[in-house]
Amino acid sequence: PGAHFLGASHTQANFEQAFYRSTIADNNSFEQWLEDGSLDASQRANLLWKEKLASYEPPPLDDAVDEALLAFMTQRKSSFPDQNY
Repeated sequence: PGAHFLGASHTQANFEQAFYRSTIADNNSFEQWLEDGSLDASQRANLLWKEKLASYEPPPLDDAVDEALLAFMTQRKSSFPDQNY
């Protein structure tokens, strides 16, 4: 009682990972939010996924593995009753 926890070793070791900070939330002032385009959370999320998709680089895949996966997918799709895939 009467003390604080900010200097405790546990707090010092864990404070940076203890809280989740959303990449979609906007913590700017109202004026800054207006200046930045007045985007709501769904608009910011929409921009974020589009940026992520545009910058995506598929991981390297061995040619033999790629061919085996494509053959497996083709075989499985041919067994489906509706083949409009």
